Amino acid sequence: MKLFYRKKETLPIPEPFTAADIRTEASTCTGERTIGFYDRGAHRLRYAELVQSERDIRAFFAKYGTELDDDTLLRLMSE
Repeated sequence: MKLFYRKKETLPIPEPFTAADIRTEASTCTGERTIGFYDRGAHRLRYAELVQSERDIRAFFAKYGTELDDDTLLRLMSE
């Protein structure tokens, strides 16, 4: 039983972005993977977070209240 339970709120997707702008990138030096919203103008990820497993990708989508289908998951895991 959890004594201190706080329901996680879903965040709105940041303004110029859509759910289609979510991408993962990997560092060439360390191989560290991040997920975030890809900014086409700056050619970089915004609101980036560390990804260590499929669970982290699912959590990112849940955080912003978007649906994650299997095709998108496979695409993000292979990037």
